Amino acid sequence: MQENRISRWYFGGVSSSAAACLTHPLDLIKVHLQTQQEVRVKMIAMTVNVVRREGYLALYSGLSASLCRQMTYSLSRFAIYETVRDEMNRKNKGIMPFHQKVLLGAFGGFVGGFIGTPADLVNVRMQNDVKLPIELRRNYAHALDGLFRVWKEEGIRKLFSGATMASTRGALVSVGQLSCYDQSKQLVLATGYLTDNILTHFLASVFAGGCATILCQPLDVVKTRLMSSKVEYVGVFHCLTETAKLGPKAFYKGLVPAAIRLIPHTVFTFMFLEQLRQHFGAVVVT
Repeated sequence: MQENRISRWYFGGVSSSAAACLTHPLDLIKVHLQTQQEVRVKMIAMTVNVVRREGYLALYSGLSASLCRQMTYSLSRFAIYETVRDEMNRKNKGIMPFHQKVLLGAFGGFVGGFIGTPADLVNVRMQNDVKLPIELRRNYAHALDGLFRVWKEEGIRKLFSGATMASTRGALVSVGQLSCYDQSKQLVLATGYLTDNILTHFLASVFAGGCATILCQPLDVVKTRLMSSKVEYVGVFHCLTETAKLGPKAFYKGLVPAAIRLIPHTVFTFMFLEQLRQHFGAVVVT
């Protein structure tokens, strides 16, 4: 009989929120780069412009919405993935094959992406506000104020603007993060050179972050453009065609800052998650 600790259903949301506090400035710059109509300003120049115009605290614009998003989107997908995975591992008395992890990750991410769409929309708008002229800014006080004002001024349907893209992106990110992290961690441990420690978690999460970035970047660009627009796009297909007119590179606009943001976010998320699991996880006997 051996005692193991498994993650509790809410650990994913908590660890993602902690990671978001560390990587939020990178996420903000990524949004600014993706919403440019033409490729004009690079990452460092964009960061300098934001700080020069608004000050250092502007890099944390929309943090409340980002945390709200993590506690809806990330909490949902981690809860679905880890709860079902642990239950299936227990029933089958073995580890799930990779194709099942991919399917489960995609399902969890799709559901989480839909649930997190309202917070995601407010998050993008609050981040994008910084670079707009003062008369065009929405000036949401915080995430809940943003959610309420969108509902009141634009209707409840607008809260789910871009839900298809957000859900699809959520599925791809979750395949890259959750499924690839699980599999890469399993392969690293199978070599026998490393144990279940921080180094293993770091290596597996770097790989998972890279996979997630490459998989979801085109959809991420389109989703960001849809959510930050006022009347420019009439739907997903229109946004896709307008973005395509800018050339193939437009779909990978902001790839470097996306990787610089998503890979550290993935690393911090899983390292926090593993520490929570090892110290506060539910004890199971195998």
